[in-house]
This record gives sequence, structure tokens and C-alpha cells, in this order.
Amino acid sequence: MGSDPTDNQAFMASIKQDIKETFLGLYETAHDRWNDFIQFLMEAWPLLVSLLIILTGVWLYADPPPPRHVMMATGAPGSSYHDLGKKYAEFFAKKGITLELVQTKGSQEDMVRLANRKDPIQAAFVQAGVDIPEGVSGIESLGAINYEPIWFFYRGPELRGHDFQAYQAQFKFFHQARISMGEKGSGTYVQASKILQVNGIGEGQKFVHLPLAQSVAALKNGQIDGAFIVDAYDGPSVQAILEDPNIHLAAFERAEAYARLLPYLQILNVPTGAFSLVRNYPDFDMKLMSTTTNLLIDSNMHPAIQFLFLEAARKINGKSTFFAKSGQFPSFENPLFPESAVALHFEKNGSPLLMTYLPFWVAELINRLTFVLLPFLAIAYPVLLTLPGYRDKRIRRKINRLYGMLREYEQELTQSFDSVDQDGYLKKLDLLEYEALQLNIPKAVSSDYYALRTSIDYVRSCLNRGIRPYQIQEEAVCL
Repeated sequence: MGSDPTDNQAFMASIKQDIKETFLGLYETAHDRWNDFIQFLMEAWPLLVSLLIILTGVWLYADPPPPRHVMMATGAPGSSYHDLGKKYAEFFAKKGITLELVQTKGSQEDMVRLANRKDPIQAAFVQAGVDIPEGVSGIESLGAINYEPIWFFYRGPELRGHDFQAYQAQFKFFHQARISMGEKGSGTYVQASKILQVNGIGEGQKFVHLPLAQSVAALKNGQIDGAFIVDAYDGPSVQAILEDPNIHLAAFERAEAYARLLPYLQILNVPTGAFSLVRNYPDFDMKLMSTTTNLLIDSNMHPAIQFLFLEAARKINGKSTFFAKSGQFPSFENPLFPESAVALHFEKNGSPLLMTYLPFWVAELINRLTFVLLPFLAIAYPVLLTLPGYRDKRIRRKINRLYGMLREYEQELTQSFDSVDQDGYLKKLDLLEYEALQLNIPKAVSSDYYALRTSIDYVRSCLNRGIRPYQIQEEAVCL
């Protein structure tokens, strides 16, 4: 037997009706909840605004916005540090922050200034191996960002590595040569001093202390015989000397021994012809020693600025270079100072997700708002749970107050009723009912509210009977 079409239609109609009623019920529930929420906000907004103001004040005090101006020490003009600083300044400018570059004599001065808590410098490029002031504190590391080879350039006949070996505690070459060790206060001076020291050589009268630019010019002009230079391979000073065929580069055949005596040193290999295939320069496989450039900061630096420095280091110094592979820097191995908490986070997780996809200031604002919104919600949530009950009690107190006014009015009518003034009595009830109508009532107290309205209407009905119901007499009294 086939099913009855009429029954099928009735069944489908029933389903449609059930679905319609379900959606209507959900809509009405959501609508009522929304109205209650809006009413709640209208009543509770002073408390919520006060709470938000307090938390915002704590937020601004505990987590101030990042500064728009940062000072950084970058070494001497013409050095790779100075050129690198310009790249960092361009990166910061795109983020809406001014990175002011401060010229110094070099790494040693940078270290001293960074250690001085009264100095406005907050960041510096510093060579590994520089002398750390005794008792220094408040300096943290954002990692190493580049190799910085120790170059020894010289004029005259080309010498091989064995010609630089120690002879009666002296380098043959250093016997009568006029050598620049770099300006005192510079990283070059520190590195040159340590190399001479482990070889048992002290500073002789022929050693001079020239700034980088003067040292390069003096060497090219023949005013000095040799010069220590600690600078990156792509630094303009190093490139200018490497291109000069009259100036030679000394190799360090005992680089392994230096690295043992001075553990911060790295060994770099230069294949034959790597500097110039046309000149076949160098004409043998060469070993160089290198320190590293460390990005040091004042420990009070804003975390957002630290992330910005690390992101700049990743984009600028993380590229493949003559000595470094892509992604090798920033490196967090053997830091010159303890790593900052931000550097540790960056090492494990990279930049914050918001900074990756949003403009710096937008990401920072959202990040800082989280600082205040989470506590706000944590505190406000239990308050929000408590306030509906408080609100119900508050409305009930208003209803009870109106009940009290109605009761006092009835007592007044009982004790001094005057039928001539009946219109006046009714006006008082109208005012009482108007006041009740102004109440915004949640559903939870609807029964009490309408009970009040019914009681007011009852008293009005008694007055409208016209039989002096509130006069104390033997007749029945309507109470």
C-alpha cells in the first residue's frame, strides 16, 4: 500500500512548523538576551568605565608605549659599523621610528658608553673580545650579527706565513716597521694588542694609533708600513685596500693556535683567488682570524624595540655574504653578554605573529591592548556575573520602595480621607504608576513589577467606588 499524500503533506507541514517555531524561539531568546545586555550596560557602564580607566592607568605605567627615537653607537665614519647602522636606520624609519646613529672611536668606547646608565645610547655594535669594564651591568645581548675579520695589511715585499713566525720573541716584520694598531678606544686596537700580547710583543715606539680612515690613507700613501684593521669584508675601507695591488694581506697559518688562546676568535678560510680571480688574489689558500659583531643593548630597552632590532638583524645580516651562509645570523652561540628575554624568545619562536603580518605600530598596539584587556576581562567577568543579580535586587528595591509609598498612601487615606479631594487622590496614584512605568524591568522580576501595577490599580478601583471606602466607619472597608 502506498502512503497517503495527505498524511505526507501534513507531516511535512508539521516539520516546517517545528523548524519555524524553533528558529522563532532562538530569535526571541537572543533578542531578549541582547535587550537585557544593553540594559545592563546602560546601568553598569559607570562601574565598567571606572574599572577600564584603572586598568588603563596600570597599563600605561607598567607597559609604556615604545619610544619613537632610539640612539645607537656605530663606530668611526667609513667603518662597516657605520654603513650597517645606516641600513638599520632605514629599516627603523619604515617602521615609524628614528634610529639616531652616534659616531664613536669604536667598540671599546661603545661598550663604555653602553655601560653608563646615564648615557642616552641604548644599542651598539660591539666586537667580541673587547675589554668588559669591571662591575658592568645592565647590558644584554641580541646575538652576533656578522663576522669581522682581523686584517693585517702591509707594504713592501710579499711575505709568506712562515716569515711571520716568532723569532726570539719578535716578529721579523715588526722589528723596524711602522705599524698602525688603530685608535685607542677602538676594537681594532684591542684585537691588535691581544694578538701582539700572545706573541710576546709589546707596543714599540714605531706603533701608531690612527683612526680607520687615516690608517687606510697612510697605508696607501706609504706613510706607514702596515696596519691592523678589524672590519667586515664588504666594508669600504677593506675593499679599498684589497683592490690596491701594492698592499699585501698577511695570512695567519697558526690560526688554530690563536683560537685556542683567544676562544672568542673564529677561523675563516679564503680559497685561492677568492678576492680576485683576475689577479688570482690570494694566490694560495689562506686562513684569517675573525671576531664577531655583537648587537648589545641597554637592558631597559623596550621589548618592542628589541624585536625590531632582531627583525632588522634577520633581514639585513641574515643574507648570504662572503663569509656567512644565508640564515647564519643573528647567531646566539657564545654571546658576549647574557641574552635578553626577547632574544631568547626570538631564538625559539621568531618574531611575534602580529609583527609579521601587521604594521609595527598596529601590532604593538594590539599586543599592548592584550595586556590590559585580558586583566580587564579576568576582573570584569566575575563582576559581570555578579551584576545581573545585583541589578535584580536593585530593581526589586525600587519596586519595594513604590510598594512602601503605596502603603503609606493607603494609611493616609484611612486616617484622613476626604471624598471632596478624590481627584487629587487619583492624581497621586497616577504619578505613582507613572514612576513605576519608568522602570526598566528584566524578566526575572516581571512578576513583582506587575504585582505592583495590580496593587496600584486595586487602590484606584477602591477610590472609584464612590462609597468613602477609606473612611473609618462601621461599613466594610476595602483594604
